[in-house]
Amino acid sequence: MILTNPRTQLRAYRLGESLARVIPCRGYHNSGVLSEERKKLPISGKSLNKKTDYNICFLRHGQSTWNRENIFIGWTDTPLTDDGVLEATLAGQLLEKSGILFDEVHTSLLRRSIRTTNLALMELGQEYLPVYKSWRLNERNYGDLVGKNKKQVVLQHGVDQVKRWRRSYDEPPPPMRDDHAYHPKNDPRYQNLLDKIPHSESLETTMHRSRVYWEDVLAPALRSGQTLLVVGHENNLRSLIMRLEDISPKDIINLSLPRAVPLAYRLGTDLKPLDRDDGKLDEATGFLRGTWLGGDGAVKEILERDHKQVYDTSVVENLETKSPNDKYKAWNDVNAYERCRKANGAGRVVTGRLPHNGEIIQKVAAN
Repeated sequence: MILTNPRTQLRAYRLGESLARVIPCRGYHNSGVLSEERKKLPISGKSLNKKTDYNICFLRHGQSTWNRENIFIGWTDTPLTDDGVLEATLAGQLLEKSGILFDEVHTSLLRRSIRTTNLALMELGQEYLPVYKSWRLNERNYGDLVGKNKKQVVLQHGVDQVKRWRRSYDEPPPPMRDDHAYHPKNDPRYQNLLDKIPHSESLETTMHRSRVYWEDVLAPALRSGQTLLVVGHENNLRSLIMRLEDISPKDIINLSLPRAVPLAYRLGTDLKPLDRDDGKLDEATGFLRGTWLGGDGAVKEILERDHKQVYDTSVVENLETKSPNDKYKAWNDVNAYERCRKANGAGRVVTGRLPHNGEIIQKVAAN
């Protein structure tokens, strides 16, 4: 069920109104240009976020079944895997350790994102927060590529072409046919949006719809002093971050985002990022003034693995199914995962939280 935001603006999307007007990005930002006139965006005295001065945090969902199988997903509603549940839970623990408390959460209509939201909020102890869902935060529609194995598509069309389809600003994949097996029109949640379902999307057209959500919902909430968590999908989050960081259409092809690593921003009153504490851009991507709560080194390692998983045809093994020790060692949380496995044989976490050091596992279930 889609929750209705009390703000008048959100009613626009429920009715499918389009207020989007795309403006050109202004190229690279210069993190050294911040003047003394720039002021921090104030956090409201009514905000729950008393311990930090972060204003907004972006979080990509955990591993879904088609992430694991290296398949183009788009609007297809694939669930989280057991590893995806672990990723989302660890993301929640990173948020909890950071001290951030949120006032509201925004996510898509897709369950991999919704469940990631729920798991992260459990770790934060903030299950009570309002969670607003919108199709404007859905992943981009990958058109005719949906349902196809990414590495097979690379072998067929080449690395450069697939990278342009996946990461460029204005080159969409081939369009989805009306009789496509995974066409969103067959999903009842979109029955009132049939005229707005795209047959394929570039990052530019994805930005059309995310821009509406930013201007009508996220920006007003930020200006009112609310601290926001946005849980979404790689390309939709890329479209929001491209706008936030003023990354140029030429350079956005080089920005990728990892799953389930929170990216937190301090904003100025102009809703543009303030410098990180170290005054540098992040080392993982080289573009961002946000703070990766998992650490730049961990993010860089994950992104390198993800690049090999899609583009390196010499890599035959599925890197998504390697042991969790390999995937999460950079987060220094492997011990938590191992304690869960040893306590349950080969079980999986069902409820409760992954334990921090010295804590007791609340509940696990056998396979």
